[in-house]
Amino acid sequence: MTADAHPGVHPQAIVDPGARLGEGVTVGPWTWIGPDVEIGDHTEVRSHVVINGPTRIGASNRIFQFASVGEECQDLKYGGEPTTLVIGDGNIIRESCTLHRGTVQDRGETRVGNNNLFMAYVHVAHDCMIGNNTILANCATLAGHVDVDDHAILGGGTMVHQFCHLGAHAMTAGGSIVLKDVPAFVMAGGQSAGAHGLNIEGLKRRGFSKSALHELRRAYRIVYREGLTLQQAIERLDQEFGGSDEVALFASTLRRAERGIVR
Repeated sequence: MTADAHPGVHPQAIVDPGARLGEGVTVGPWTWIGPDVEIGDHTEVRSHVVINGPTRIGASNRIFQFASVGEECQDLKYGGEPTTLVIGDGNIIRESCTLHRGTVQDRGETRVGNNNLFMAYVHVAHDCMIGNNTILANCATLAGHVDVDDHAILGGGTMVHQFCHLGAHAMTAGGSIVLKDVPAFVMAGGQSAGAHGLNIEGLKRRGFSKSALHELRRAYRIVYREGLTLQQAIERLDQEFGGSDEVALFASTLRRAERGIVR
C-alpha cells in the first residue's frame, strides 16, 4: 500500500510516495521514510526514525525512536551504488541503533534474519550477515563484513573487527574486543577476546542433550587444551566425532576461520 493511502501513518511523519507499507504498519510522528523502502505487515516504526533505501523490512518488526535504518555505509570506498539492507521478521531494533546497507566490494547487501534483539546504540556496519534469534546488547558494534550466526549473544560494548565470524550459540562478555573468529558454542571475553569455555548454560536452556554437551566438552578440550595447531585439531575432530552434529557445526566454524580463532 502506498504511504498516502495508509491509515497507520501519523500526519507528522514524512513517507516518500515510492515507499511501500504492508497491512497494519504504523509510522510515528517525525519519522522519515525514503523511496525504495518496503515494510512488511504489522511492523511498528516509532517516532524520529530514519529509514533509507534500498531497504526491505519484513513483518512484525518493532523499530524504536532515533534508529537509523538503511543508511549508506561509512566505508570511504562507497560511491553511491544502489546496495541494500534486508531485514527479516520479528526483530526488535531499539533506540539509536544504526544498520547500514552493503557495498559492491562485497555482497552488496547487509542482511538481518528473524527474531533478533538489537539493544540501544547497536551498530551493524556494511555487508554484515546476522542470523536468527541473536541478541546484541547495548553499544555492541560490528565492523564491516562480520557474520553472526543463530542464537549468538554479544555482551554490551562488544566490538568486533571486520571479517570476523561468530558461530551459532557463541557468546561474548561485555566490553570484549573480538579480533578473531569465535567458534560455535564458545564463550569469549577480554581485550582482545580469548576463549573462556563453552556456553553451557545457554545450551542447556535451549534443550541440548547431556550427550551433546559431553561431546562438545571433549571437542573443546582437543582444540583448546592439547596444544595442537588449528589444522591438527580439526583433523582430530573429524577422526573422533563422525556422528555428532554439534561437533560437526563446531568444526565447520573452525574451518572457515580465515582470521584464526580466539584462544
